[in-house]
Amino acid sequence: MTGHTTARQRLTAELLDALRTDGGVRVVTGEPGCGRTTFLDHAARLFRGGPVRHVRADGVRELDEALRTAGPLLVCVDDADLWDAPSRAALARTAGCIRETAVRTTLLLTVANHRPPPPELADLPVLRLGPLTPGDAALLIRERADSAVDPAVREELISAAEGNPALLLALLRSLSPDQLGGRRALPQPPAGGEVLADVAGDRLPDDPGGLLLTTAAAVRATGEEEADAALVLRAAHAAANAPLPDLLTRSEGRLRFRSALMARAVYATASSEDRRAAHLALAEAATGQKGILPLLHRAWAVSAPAPTVAASLAAAAADPSSPAPPALRRRALTRAADLTPDEAERARRHLAAAEQALLAGHAADALRLLDRARGRSAPAAVRGGAELLRGAVLLADGPVEDARESFLLAADLLPPPVAARATLGAADAAWSAGDPTACLSALAPTHTPRTLPLAEACVRVPKQPGSQRLGGPPAARVGATAPRTACTQPTNPPPDGDPSSDHRDGMRAVLLARFDLAATPLRRVVENGLHGTDPDHLLRSAAAALMLGDVTSARRAGARALAAARTSGSVALEPRALEYLAYAELRAGRHQLARTHAEEGLRAAERAGQRNTAAHHHAVLALAASIEGEADLVAEHAEEALRTARRHGLAQAATLAHWAAARADLGAGRPREAAQRLGPLVRPGARRGHFAVWMLAVPCFVEAAASAGRPQHAAALVEDFALWAACGADPQAPSQLLRCRALLAGPDTADELYLSALDRHDDTVGDFERARTELLYGKWLRRRRRLREARTRLEEARLGFERCGAPLWAQQAAAELRAGGAAPSPAPAASSGAGDLARLTPQQLRIARYVAAGATNREVALSLSVSTRTVDYHLRNVFATLGLRSRVELVRLVEQEEKTGARL
Repeated sequence: MTGHTTARQRLTAELLDALRTDGGVRVVTGEPGCGRTTFLDHAARLFRGGPVRHVRADGVRELDEALRTAGPLLVCVDDADLWDAPSRAALARTAGCIRETAVRTTLLLTVANHRPPPPELADLPVLRLGPLTPGDAALLIRERADSAVDPAVREELISAAEGNPALLLALLRSLSPDQLGGRRALPQPPAGGEVLADVAGDRLPDDPGGLLLTTAAAVRATGEEEADAALVLRAAHAAANAPLPDLLTRSEGRLRFRSALMARAVYATASSEDRRAAHLALAEAATGQKGILPLLHRAWAVSAPAPTVAASLAAAAADPSSPAPPALRRRALTRAADLTPDEAERARRHLAAAEQALLAGHAADALRLLDRARGRSAPAAVRGGAELLRGAVLLADGPVEDARESFLLAADLLPPPVAARATLGAADAAWSAGDPTACLSALAPTHTPRTLPLAEACVRVPKQPGSQRLGGPPAARVGATAPRTACTQPTNPPPDGDPSSDHRDGMRAVLLARFDLAATPLRRVVENGLHGTDPDHLLRSAAAALMLGDVTSARRAGARALAAARTSGSVALEPRALEYLAYAELRAGRHQLARTHAEEGLRAAERAGQRNTAAHHHAVLALAASIEGEADLVAEHAEEALRTARRHGLAQAATLAHWAAARADLGAGRPREAAQRLGPLVRPGARRGHFAVWMLAVPCFVEAAASAGRPQHAAALVEDFALWAACGADPQAPSQLLRCRALLAGPDTADELYLSALDRHDDTVGDFERARTELLYGKWLRRRRRLREARTRLEEARLGFERCGAPLWAQQAAAELRAGGAAPSPAPAASSGAGDLARLTPQQLRIARYVAAGATNREVALSLSVSTRTVDYHLRNVFATLGLRSRVELVRLVEQEEKTGARL
């Protein structure tokens, strides 16, 4: 994979780095075809400490000779589970010696995981190889395909391979150039019995009692990794205490395959008659049970068409009282569609299956099902529903302009009540794209409002400061800042109980800068959502609360939406709920809580394949890191956000990412660079940032311009910001406005403005903004030789920055104190009680604690939603700051300080 560092190569390098620190042993395992041998080859190429020895089967003598080599050494043992028991025992003794002594030898063993682990090696530390990332799988296809691969075909192959490199290569070998190029249809399923048998090789044992096939049929039905042991054993007529084949394992009443690939191979290589018989046996064994599962087994026990069976299965899958998760409903509806002879009804069931696939977080499956649902023979309502759902998929993971077109097409095809959802979706997409005219057009009622002509509004909107939003997909997640004012009724109030209409009218009023008309419909949306448990309504409630500036209700609705999504198994809604929570915490000035939610949200978005949502989470993380002064994290998250933003037209995420980078410059004492970054974002012109975000960056720009000696560049923007602050939706804005005026004021009025700003800060929560005002006021006082007053303000600023975890900003305050002839006061006990660990930055401390708990660099990176390169960088700085030489010393230091009561 020349020219590209894959996740596997990064994992290999990280492992070698960790093992070189102390010397050590790892057992590398994974399912057949996962690339264990390739992993050892990568390790051999990357090892730079000394010679590399590959020890073959039963090579105990060769191993002993290798260990007598002086100096650092890497020993690779492939397929150690195939050694005989005495040789494995000798290998285990050698591994124990390496772990317990100071020899500088690294030992890597590979074992398969589709068989029980060898008992002699059971106590050694394990590294389990996970699936290839989609990016690495795409690279493997590009390198190994003999002919051009159509992008849609590539995505389907990546999905079918499920990250298994051997299976992916087998799929490539099985297809003709026409199939790879998209000119001929792929076989369904792409990974059939012949392909899976090719990968499984001779690992598939005989199955005389049918227990393996019955278990494979059971896990295929649920889509989970395990099945009810009692049900499977009854269906296979096996005794409860019968010994299991090596491929299976049992725990707490559940049966599972040791390898998911082997489960697929067992099922796919069986004859269709045997598969149907296994499902029928499972259906009969489940007699008396209610729900989808018995019906699904019965549906797989028949051949198409079977309209009666299909109708029963579809009805069970559509039952709102059923506790079945979306993934199981999707399987049931897909099978029901397969058994349905009527084309229109089949299209409806494919559409319903696609909706459940999307809720389960399987966007690629949803798109494939939508292709089956929107044929010309499908009714207009079904085609409209397919376009509506396609727009939702693209809004979370695709070009937002394409999403808008899908929504608009859906609005043309659907009846009025459902068409309203489509137009709201089109407004969402236009908002993300930064197109206020298109957004207003989508939200327009059937008549022109009397409050402001639409044409005039479209011209004025980019100049208006209203409808600020700190990210998240729009409309359904509009603005993080918005008006909270007393208002009159809208010109044409919507009927009560219509949250879509209320949300549309409130959002339109915000875009038209008619904040007096926005509050009533948006408040109804908030209250209606909070009185229910529907995740969609709760998300709408959180969005409206953010527009109103009601952070408390936004946090409450977001938390309830997250709980509801998890309870219902709606994987696709989790990243959105976490996004609301993250932005609500940022609004409230609690950036560390925002960071926690965004890290979790980013992982959820990546699992669900929602790159656009992930970009917004990256933007939150960049903004949080800009407060904490982690310049490398700001750069990493901002670039990740921008990478997707550029490809998918996410103007809002791009603006937030640029703002975060500029604020990091400001925190590092680089006001000129900050002003240069922010200038194009906040000034009028073609390069101005997203219409609902640029105003949020104005206080930073004013500070940067004034500190860089160019206050004249900011004067006009302060007046625009005054309009925004007057809306009352952002609790921080009034104090920020007074601070901006103080920065630009003459010496006779600046003093009073700074004091007024500090008074207004008393009305809001969060230390960061108040500490910034204290810092700027302290600088102003020091330059006028009012040193005693300056020291008071600067010390308050320093302590405020320390309380909210902004070390670089605290260093600015400390530097100003020293410049004024005063030494900073000792940090309070709450900040200094962590001994040596108190010298670490917040991110370094997080990483140190994870590593001390035994996490690898890769595991830390996944937990914190950063790259392993960033973890490596921080860990080196941790070692340098604390004077440590190994992870062992770090573990001892953390344990020692925890025992002495240190608060980490």
